[in-house]
Parts: sequence; C-alpha cells; structure tokens
Amino acid sequence: MLLRGLTWLVLFQLLGTVINVLLLPMLPGPIIGMVLLFVALLVRGSASDSIQLAASSLLRYLPLLLVPPAVGVMVYTEAILEDFWAIVGALVISLVLSLVFTGWLMQLLIRRQKRNKEKA
Repeated sequence: MLLRGLTWLVLFQLLGTVINVLLLPMLPGPIIGMVLLFVALLVRGSASDSIQLAASSLLRYLPLLLVPPAVGVMVYTEAILEDFWAIVGALVISLVLSLVFTGWLMQLLIRRQKRNKEKA
C-alpha cells in the first residue's frame, strides 16, 4: 500500500515536471505537481489510505530537509554578513506587506461573513 501511495506522489511530480517543461517554465515542476495533487484531492473529496500512508511516512523525514539550509547558513556566514542589511530590509518589507495583506483580507472576509449572516 505504501508503494502505491508513493507511486501516485511521484506520478503527480512527474506530471508537474512535464507541464513545467512544455508549458510553464517559470514554475517548478514539483510545485505544479503538488497543485495538481491538491486539485485531484479536492475533486475526490479525500485522500486514499495509500496516499495518507505515503505522506505520513515522508513526513517523518521532513526535519532532514532543514539540514542543508542550516549548513548553508554556517558555510556562507561571511557572505550573509556582507549583505546583512539588504537581507534584513527584504525580510522586514516582506513581513510588513504580508501583514497588511493578511489584515486586509481578514477584514474583507469578516465583512462578507456578516453580509451572508444578515441575508440568511
């Protein structure tokens, strides 16, 4: 059952890579495949047992994906320190923009929910 779930996950990744090469070179293939898998799961309504088993098995190894960035930060400390203020500026600007957008979207959704309750 695990092999069946992993096969589905790999097939969606490969489908995303094909779409990336043929149609959308600006988006990474695995991201396209993940979106396609998400859409397929929405259409289906739930994930099969094999996909759930494969996903939970892969999640156990997720912390290992954090090791390369941590090593990169340690190896390239000097380069990071050279551009420290540019990095901090980019992080602060992106934080402020995302907070403003999130607040605006939340207010919009709250207003919409109130209108729907008033209509009902």
